[in-house]
Amino acid sequence: MTHVAWAVLRSPRLWPTAIRVARSAAPDKWWQRRPFLPVPTRQYLQFRLTTQYGDTDAAPTGADVVAYLDWCRDWHRSLRSR
Repeated sequence: MTHVAWAVLRSPRLWPTAIRVARSAAPDKWWQRRPFLPVPTRQYLQFRLTTQYGDTDAAPTGADVVAYLDWCRDWHRSLRSR
């Protein structure tokens, strides 16, 4: 998964979007459950992997994550411009 983190780190324009997406994907009261980090639930990750790749065992590529964050950024901008 480090290749994904590096892909996002190399795209500073997407940092605010990555933070927003990470916050929205984190479960409520994440600080009360191990591992005490704002990571998405296993069910959410399985859903995202299934809808993206058709397989819960797929490994996202850095390029796919950057493309998804670009899409999220564009979508958020389009909602604000309405």
